[in-house]
Amino acid sequence: MAGTRVSTHEVFQNVMEIAQRRGFFWPAARDLYSEAPAGFWIYGPLGIKIKNKIVEAWRNWILKPEGAYEIETPSLLPLTIFRASGHLEHFFDKLVECNQCHTRWRADELLEDKLNLRGLEAVSEQELKRLLIEHEVRCPRCGAFNWSDVKRFNLMFLTAAGAETEEPNMGLRPETTQGSAVEFRRCYMVMRGKLPFLIAQLGHVFRNEISPRRGLIRMREFQQLEVHVFFDPEDMSPYNKKLEPYLDYKLRFLKLDDANTGKIREIPAREALESGYTINELITYWLVLYQRFFNEILGFPLNRLRYRELGPDERAHYASAHWDLEVYSEEIGWVELVNNAYRTDYDLKGHSRESGVDLAVQTDGKKVLPHLYEPSIGLDRTIFFELLLSYRKDERVWMQLPRNVAPFDAAVFPLLSKEELINKAKEVERILSRDFDVFYDDKGSIGRRYRRMDEIGTPACITIDYQTLEDETVTLRDRDSMLQVRVEIEKLPKILSEFLSGAKLEGLGEPINQ
Repeated sequence: MAGTRVSTHEVFQNVMEIAQRRGFFWPAARDLYSEAPAGFWIYGPLGIKIKNKIVEAWRNWILKPEGAYEIETPSLLPLTIFRASGHLEHFFDKLVECNQCHTRWRADELLEDKLNLRGLEAVSEQELKRLLIEHEVRCPRCGAFNWSDVKRFNLMFLTAAGAETEEPNMGLRPETTQGSAVEFRRCYMVMRGKLPFLIAQLGHVFRNEISPRRGLIRMREFQQLEVHVFFDPEDMSPYNKKLEPYLDYKLRFLKLDDANTGKIREIPAREALESGYTINELITYWLVLYQRFFNEILGFPLNRLRYRELGPDERAHYASAHWDLEVYSEEIGWVELVNNAYRTDYDLKGHSRESGVDLAVQTDGKKVLPHLYEPSIGLDRTIFFELLLSYRKDERVWMQLPRNVAPFDAAVFPLLSKEELINKAKEVERILSRDFDVFYDDKGSIGRRYRRMDEIGTPACITIDYQTLEDETVTLRDRDSMLQVRVEIEKLPKILSEFLSGAKLEGLGEPINQ
C-alpha cells in the first residue's frame, strides 16, 4: 500500500469521519437514541461490501483449498457448554471504578495508555492498583485520582431461556469455537471424516467489554472468521508435503525473549519448525498460510505484520501455545488481528467430561481424541485496518484499498447530465454489472464525482463522453495514478478484469493526454 501518508495524529479521526459520512460503519442507534450503549456498530452499504469481499477471499483462499467444512451454530448456548470450556471460570478482565464519577474502566488499558505500552493483561489485581497509584493515572472522564480496588469482571452476557426459567441458563457465545467443538462428532460422522478434520465458522460473538473504544477495535458484539483444525498430534504426515514449498518462507516473530526490546525476528519456517518453536508441521503451515493471506491477499504490508508470542500468564486458559498475528499503525501501535491458539485436547476433553459422551474418533485404525488448532480472525478489526492503512491525503483525500476488497470495482459516469450520455452510461453500467460491483453517478461535476470515488477507494472510473457516441470508446481512469486510457466498450469487461487482477493501466488502452 504505497502512497503519500498523512500525519499519524489525523489518520484515526479522519478515517472514522469518512467511514460514518460515506456509509462504511457508524455507532448503532445513536442517531435517534443518544443513550444507546457503546460497543455496537452498524455496517452500512459500503462496509457490507468490504466485509463480504474479505469473507469470500477467506473462503476461496483458505477454506476451499484446505477442505474445511463450514457450519453455522447458535449464538446463544447452554451454560453447561461454557462450564465445560472454562469460560465461566476464566473469562474475565480487570475492572476499576472511579470513586468520583463512578465510571468503570479496564485497569490494564488505563495503564497501557498512560505508559504507552501493551501486554498488562496478566498483571495481578493488586499490582494493577499499585501501578495506577504509582503513576498517578487519572480518570479519563472526570480527571479524579480516586480509584476503587481492581476486581475481576466476567465478560459473558448471561440470560434465561424458557418461560419457566428465572436463573440464567444460557450465554451469548464469546467465540464460535465451542459450537464447533460440541458439533464436531456429528460433523465428523456425516462427512465421513478423517483427521485432520477442519470446521469453519463465520459468526457474531459477544463480550461485555468494560470500556469499548477505538471504533471497530474493541466492541461488545463483533464477528469472527474461525477455522478449527482437529488433528492427531502423533501424525503430521498430511502436513509434511503441504509445508515443503514454504520451508524457506520467513515468518515474522516477536518472541517472548524480545518482548522488552520489541525486536522482530524473521525466521524461515524450516528453522522455526526444527527448533521446536512452532511445535509441529501443522502449526507451522498455518502460521505461514495466515501471514501470506494478510499480506498477499488482503494487502497488509509485511513490515506491519508480526506474530507476537504470548507467555503462560498471558495465554487464554485453553491454550498451551499462542501467537497473535498483529498489525501496526503509527497512532494505535500493534493490534491483534488473528488469535492463533494451540488448544490441545482441552475442548473435547472438557465436553466429554461434562456431557459423559466420548468424543474420541476412529482414524487410521486407532481411536484418537483429537487436538485442536485454531486461527481466529477478528473480521471487524481487519476491515478497520484495511481503511486505516489505505488512507492517503495529498492534493486529494483517497483510500488506496487493495483492488480486490474495495467496495465497488468501478464507477460509471456520463460526462454531463445530458440524456444521450446518460442513456449510454446506463447501458455500460448494465453490461459491467453482470460481473462487477458498479456504482453509477450523474450528479455534480466530473471532478467531484472522481473525488467521491477516490475517497471510498473505488479502483477504476469509467466516463462516457461525446466521443463515446461516435466510436464506442470510453475513458478508464486509475484511482492511484489518475492516469486515463481510452478503451472500446466491447473490450471493457476483459480489460477491467485484468486491471482489477493487478495489471497496470498502461498498455490496456490508448493513453489520453491530460
